[in-house]
Amino acid sequence: MSSYKIVSFLCFCLLFSACSEDMQRSMSPVPNAFGKLNEIVVIADERIWEGPIGDTLRYYYGASYPILPQPEPIFDLRHFTPEELDKDPIRKEFRNYLFISNLNEEDSPTTQLVSGDLKEERLQKAKSDPNYSSTVARNKWAKNQLLIYQFSFTDDELVQNVKKNFPAVAKRIQDADREKIEATIYFGGENPAIQAEVADKMDAKMRIPSDYSLAISNEDLIWMRRELDDINSNLLIRKINYVDQSQLSKKGIKAIRDSLGRQYVSSTIPGTYMRINDIDLPMFTSVKTLNNKYALEARGIWEMVNDFMGGAFVSYLIHNPEKEELLFIDGFVYAPGKEKRNFMQQLEFIISTVEF
Repeated sequence: MSSYKIVSFLCFCLLFSACSEDMQRSMSPVPNAFGKLNEIVVIADERIWEGPIGDTLRYYYGASYPILPQPEPIFDLRHFTPEELDKDPIRKEFRNYLFISNLNEEDSPTTQLVSGDLKEERLQKAKSDPNYSSTVARNKWAKNQLLIYQFSFTDDELVQNVKKNFPAVAKRIQDADREKIEATIYFGGENPAIQAEVADKMDAKMRIPSDYSLAISNEDLIWMRRELDDINSNLLIRKINYVDQSQLSKKGIKAIRDSLGRQYVSSTIPGTYMRINDIDLPMFTSVKTLNNKYALEARGIWEMVNDFMGGAFVSYLIHNPEKEELLFIDGFVYAPGKEKRNFMQQLEFIISTVEF
């Protein structure tokens, strides 16, 4: 074989090999991102994670979820350095990532990773615009992936960046988690019978999961619940005539909840009833808008009088101006010895579907 043919043959083999590798990569299935609800994977150098910046991250993102009997964080944080990230491909398939980088540290593996993702145009913008300190990307390594980059040029600026951007970042991650929460809640579909009951007696539409059953349904109250092992999730709904603004107050919503707890909710022991415990932990209230309607939200813990039971609750008192009525909806959990944050989030999601 001539030397020309040999060279041509080798070039063809190399080209074919390269094309095969490219085709193999392009035809490889893109994995679906996985991970627990409320989990954030933090990518940062060890120095950043163990120093004041990491402390600030843990202070804000690891703060207590409001309000639970035992403290649970708003987010579960998992930390990898870029080197640890590369050690195992599975570490690139989580759902939510937060990259923290001091862009002045050119030798930093995290800075090199972030700089490569930002590209030159965004890097120049970060240098010239002090307000440009974060950006968002999606699906870098897997489908349904959210990646948030926070960067500055000094550690002090980075600390301030983490503080300033926390509300927006937290909301973005919680919004991204809503799809997973919804899929979990309505995995078995919806319960049309209870939904019809709510529509008929409370003049409201609400998406009720299929695994909820009616405990009580009368002209004054609908109580539905889901019982699973040692976890008991409950929803109470009551329609109330609107008299004046004083009903939409901390005192007003507490009076409604305690009245229903005394009248309807007890344990197997005679003389027991449910009430708000705002001695051990305060009850917090805040004004919300729920599907374009004014609502007062209350969060706190409940206890069973004359029994050793308790848990977390969230209540909404929603004003329906067209009928001059209030709709009271309360979600509470009884799950002794178990973490309750995710169960409370599920109740909040169900309540958020209500419409007059």
